[in-house]
Amino acid sequence: MKALKRGGTLDKLMRRYTAYSLRYANQTIACNLLHSVRQRMCRWLLMCRDRVETEEFTLTHEFLAEMLGVRRQTVTVIAGTLQTASLITYHRGVIRILNRPRLEAASCECYGVIKAFYDRIMQ
Repeated sequence: MKALKRGGTLDKLMRRYTAYSLRYANQTIACNLLHSVRQRMCRWLLMCRDRVETEEFTLTHEFLAEMLGVRRQTVTVIAGTLQTASLITYHRGVIRILNRPRLEAASCECYGVIKAFYDRIMQ
């Protein structure tokens, strides 16, 4: 295929994305072993915000629970504590980040590691 010619634009993009995916998978495994559900949920919210590029986005508790490997009720409790702390608001699957710096502080260091690698490799 001409589009995947070695050294071509698409080839380079695919290689960078593959490198990111492998690094992200390894980081996530370590994160799941070492960090609390609250920290991992903060990381997920920040990553979602980065991808949609807006402070408000749709994300259900059911989906978050599946991604975090916990029960939906656990996500509801953590979301409630984050809302009480004025870091986020949520209502019927719509989450709004109110205080990004504090949400970053509540997240584990994996968010910064993953974000820095993504920014470096995908830009």
